[in-house]
Amino acid sequence: MKLLLMGDLHYHDIDTTIPGLPEARTAFYGTLLEQFLNTDADVHISLGDLTNFGSREELLDVYDLLWHEKRNFIHVLGNHDLYSQTREQVLEITGQERYHAIDTDVATLVFLDTAREMNTADWSGWMDDEQLQWLAYCVEKSGTKPLLVFGHHPVYQTTTRSELDKGSIHPSIDMWSILNRKQGTGVYFNGHTHVDSIVAQNNWTFVQLSAALDQPGFRMVELEDEQIRISAIDLTVEDEGLMEHAETLHKHISHYRYNPDARGLDTDREYNIPLMPVTATAEQPQ
Repeated sequence: MKLLLMGDLHYHDIDTTIPGLPEARTAFYGTLLEQFLNTDADVHISLGDLTNFGSREELLDVYDLLWHEKRNFIHVLGNHDLYSQTREQVLEITGQERYHAIDTDVATLVFLDTAREMNTADWSGWMDDEQLQWLAYCVEKSGTKPLLVFGHHPVYQTTTRSELDKGSIHPSIDMWSILNRKQGTGVYFNGHTHVDSIVAQNNWTFVQLSAALDQPGFRMVELEDEQIRISAIDLTVEDEGLMEHAETLHKHISHYRYNPDARGLDTDREYNIPLMPVTATAEQPQ
């Protein structure tokens, strides 16, 4: 199984009277999303903040670019996706599910909703009790099968910048009380902090993607018999002018700050997770 992941895209409305800005937006997002869709994978996933303010126009425009009859596209909600409309309105436009799970022969995939609704003052992550109970059920039900969780916000104090104020799922939510119930391998994928980072804690690996607007590219996740292979796909070398267009966009986008350190370390770019046989125990760890 192959999964292609994209970090925060922040597709945004623009002032069309600014010289060169419409051309830069068309060229940058058109090129990036064409490459995204033309890269073969079983599932194509946005880890949230697909849009910059979640307006109807932004959502309709970016989904028009993302349409592909042969691609299974899943959009995890990010805080920016819910800035200007309710969750119900956004889901109606996109046709996506709020949170859900997909169980396959090789792994269980869980997609979370960690975004607050219409709250530009607090961009930290939040999950209600109903979703937390559902997540705990998914973790336990996965047994020893690899479990891949996709959320916009990182778990507190895992990946780079996840310890910062509003940089993670709110620290008052004890995510580890749920994650520690996992037998075998768990992998948590997220965006939000705009920097690549890979951290292993206990039997979990946390994989964070930078913003595609800062560092154009994706992550390929390949589930093999004996390992999960995570690799970076960069577009900056092959696509002439891509970063120049991005720099133009950086100058005229609100609610966004460019991160020159988005790439992280070399160790945050490629990673292999061995899959070891696990014998289920009668009692779950607490």
